[in-house]
Amino acid sequence: MKYNFDEIIDRRNVGAVKWKGYDEIIPMWVADMDFKAPEEIIEAIKSRADEGTFGYTYLNKQYYNAIINWVEKRHGFKIEKNWIYSTPTIVSALYWLIQTFTEVGDKIIIQTPVYHRFKGAIEDNGRMVLENPLKELEGKYYMDFENLESNIDSKVKMIILCNPHNPVGRVWSKEELIRLGEICLKNNILVVSDEIHSDITFKGYKHTPFASLGNEFAENSITCISPTKTFNLAGIQVSNIIIPNENLRKKFDNTMKLNAMGDINIFGIIGLIAAYEKGEQWYREMLYYIEENYNYMREYIEKNMPMIKVTKLEGTYLAWVDFRALRMNSKELKRFLSEEVKVAFNEGQLFGGNGEGFQRINFACPRKILEEALFRLNIGINNCKTWSEDV
Repeated sequence: MKYNFDEIIDRRNVGAVKWKGYDEIIPMWVADMDFKAPEEIIEAIKSRADEGTFGYTYLNKQYYNAIINWVEKRHGFKIEKNWIYSTPTIVSALYWLIQTFTEVGDKIIIQTPVYHRFKGAIEDNGRMVLENPLKELEGKYYMDFENLESNIDSKVKMIILCNPHNPVGRVWSKEELIRLGEICLKNNILVVSDEIHSDITFKGYKHTPFASLGNEFAENSITCISPTKTFNLAGIQVSNIIIPNENLRKKFDNTMKLNAMGDINIFGIIGLIAAYEKGEQWYREMLYYIEENYNYMREYIEKNMPMIKVTKLEGTYLAWVDFRALRMNSKELKRFLSEEVKVAFNEGQLFGGNGEGFQRINFACPRKILEEALFRLNIGINNCKTWSEDV
């Protein structure tokens, strides 16, 4: 491999949120990687910084072409320049999308367990969350279409789709997305598809952009993408909102103007172009490395801690792990992991009520860090008295 993903980088003194306040504890929670970004991106940013001028910067043809070419090559989805709106983050864009296309008191569907900022964006804007819990069957999650249809009423205006799904790691199939899309068309529900993890899929699985499934679905959807998860660039804040429907674009454009949005961090522009134009090899090696990390983790847990269960992942670098066999409530489990095991994961209930008893584990880190975390977990669980075959 050209790139060294085994390199351990001390992130404690660079303002990294993930490592803030963690000295003895191994943090494996927030969704960024502990890998150095590709040298090609670092060099591009250094070169631009060396120019020494940091005035107002426009989005040029190279920026748009980098996005268009990457999405078409990776996912077979041909987008057009005028469909693209650039925003600092997808979360900020979600707030503006909710404000643009729904009213106070409207209902917005999310499928739990799901990224917790969806719920926050809905409630912060005075809208109502309508949960459509995913169904778990033999360690795999599925959309519950029957429950979804039975709970739709005239107040439901939008669904926020997580594709691939964070935290359960599903890469939704074409058939699943088509069925969801047909339900939304029938009930006049706008699909906002968060596809920030779209590049991170495992062998045998392929991401399907929701809007690529046909013109009707494209016209009734908005797609959110970013290079930040793929290339570990969250701190430079750059994302893109894809809106094929002209009428929807006009409405969103008005919201952007009302919020004085439109300028992107200069290093976000440089980072995105370098990532999409020069990051191919790093990206492929990263995918191989994290899938090997996942396989190692799954096998280690199955061998040494069979009482906890790792959900089979199809994509993302976030494992969804079932700790319910330990017979601890959320408070007890949090204390056990932080104080006795000395690891920090994301608590499952953060992602919805059906996440109780689970933990989300970020395994995008050097193997030695993962090994140490699993070793600590193994010692802690096998010394734990709350679980027993005899209880």
